Amino acid sequence: MHLMHKFLRDESGATAIEYGLIAALVAVVLITVLTNLGTGLQNTFQQVVDELPSS
Repeated sequence: MHLMHKFLRDESGATAIEYGLIAALVAVVLITVLTNLGTGLQNTFQQVVDELPSS
């Protein structure tokens, strides 16, 4: 009975799950930001290429 009570009060697994969820959220945010940044950079460089005189 003591072992069961100790198991039910143990929160270390919940902490690991919380850290995993935070890491996943950070990854999603980074992917979104970097994708948008990459698209913006691509558009900027394309404008530069379009403005260069063609030979």
